[in-house]
Amino acid sequence: MQSHSQRTGRLTTHVLDTARGKPAHGLRIDLYRVEGDTLHHLKSVETNDDGRCDAPLLSDEAMEAGTYELRFHAGDYFRGLGERAEFLDLIPIRFGMSERNAHYHVPLLLSPYSYSTYRGS
Repeated sequence: MQSHSQRTGRLTTHVLDTARGKPAHGLRIDLYRVEGDTLHHLKSVETNDDGRCDAPLLSDEAMEAGTYELRFHAGDYFRGLGERAEFLDLIPIRFGMSERNAHYHVPLLLSPYSYSTYRGS
């Protein structure tokens, strides 16, 4: 078992479609590092059948303290389900990470007309 000082941090997310009561499959997510007014694109991923990404968005040496932004492509997701998506299109969530060895989990609870997030575990 690893001691706390040997653990490596990671950034994960999970998207739940609360209108359907199930994970949001196939939702595109972009990850950016924020430096002042500049966004540096780090990666784009798509959620799997469980509404999660197949691997952490960041882990190990890629984990750096700083400000990050996740952009959830909710409009494309809902349009892919055959729904109108004029209210929520792109959902940006900006957050800070201060500990390299911590687990930062940023879930999104989503419906066509609302969303919420929190720091999960």
